[in-house]
Amino acid sequence: MTSLWLNNRRVMCFLGLLLPGNCLLAQDQAPCDKNATPQTAALCRNLKKLAAKGFMFGHQDDLAYGVNWRYENGRSDVKEVAGDYPAVYGWELGGLEANEDKNIDGVPFKKMRQFIKEGYERGGVITISWHARSPFGAQKGAWDTTHGSVASILPAGINHELFKTWLDELAKFFLSLKNSKGEPTPVLFRPFHELTGNWFWWGRNACTPEQFKVLYRFVKYYLTEVKKVHNLLYVYNTSADFKTKAEFLERYPGDDMVDMISFDTYQYDDPAKSDWFIKNTGFQLGLLDEMAAEKNKLTAIAETGYEQIPFATWWTDVLSKAIGQHRISYVLVWRNHGYNEWMKKMHYYAPYKGQTSEADFIKFYQQENTLFEQDVAKEKLYSY
Repeated sequence: MTSLWLNNRRVMCFLGLLLPGNCLLAQDQAPCDKNATPQTAALCRNLKKLAAKGFMFGHQDDLAYGVNWRYENGRSDVKEVAGDYPAVYGWELGGLEANEDKNIDGVPFKKMRQFIKEGYERGGVITISWHARSPFGAQKGAWDTTHGSVASILPAGINHELFKTWLDELAKFFLSLKNSKGEPTPVLFRPFHELTGNWFWWGRNACTPEQFKVLYRFVKYYLTEVKKVHNLLYVYNTSADFKTKAEFLERYPGDDMVDMISFDTYQYDDPAKSDWFIKNTGFQLGLLDEMAAEKNKLTAIAETGYEQIPFATWWTDVLSKAIGQHRISYVLVWRNHGYNEWMKKMHYYAPYKGQTSEADFIKFYQQENTLFEQDVAKEKLYSY
């Protein structure tokens, strides 16, 4: 493989990125992309400051649909309960690599662009994940765990050229995200999320730590150096299965590749009978605090939630207590799909009007350390 790489001058530059010593100095507040747009650099710097005031609340697909509604202009389950939009909007690009018109959750990419523009122009923050289909198992999508999928798309791999066409589509999308002034929209990009789990083709059971690191580094290299995409902040995201800093960092691609470190964690047991979620989340946030201080990185709980939120005071008695005094940039709950035909049940993570936890969510919204869209708009996160 090495001999093939050395025959390509461009990839030689990429090899240079694999060596230590190329990262920014710890005291620098700039993004890991040294050519980041002014607004993207400002977001990185200002999010660091904002964490001292509180954490932003986010919701996946918030503007696209909610419980019992789809694509109604201006609607948001969060806004209808709290009177304000979330500060962070989560979106998904799975399907884009296959030239689909809609993502894996059925959201048309054309509509997504408009929703992103609306949220950004109001002062909100955009984060995007990517459930890319497996290069070996398109039918199973991201959930095909065939060993060797990652190896096949690395330089000199049999699917490497295919993978570059996927990244070409992502680059087109990211470069198309602009406000009314034509300025690129900054995005917290969260590729290969929950990378320490065993349910995706990029997970720990399907590739080695070294292969994953090269994959992550190649993606950033290709997007920034080849496609000239400079409106991204890069988010390293694990599942909630780490117990030590070493476990969290086993597949970490390097400080010069990452702007934010994060993990996903969900409530599955009954909080009336167990405080596991509070204790475990707090413990893991403590580890994140230490690593963020050592590496000068932003932090977040990139996904969380309690499906159907059956515990009436989950927001203030569980989630808020789990976060405690930890200075994270944001916490994002998953989408409000409503009734899921495939699952044969209701599937939502934020309250809607009349939902059991509605009153408690309003109390959560009123806390000084919870930041919604109107709060962050005042902070002018994109000013430099």
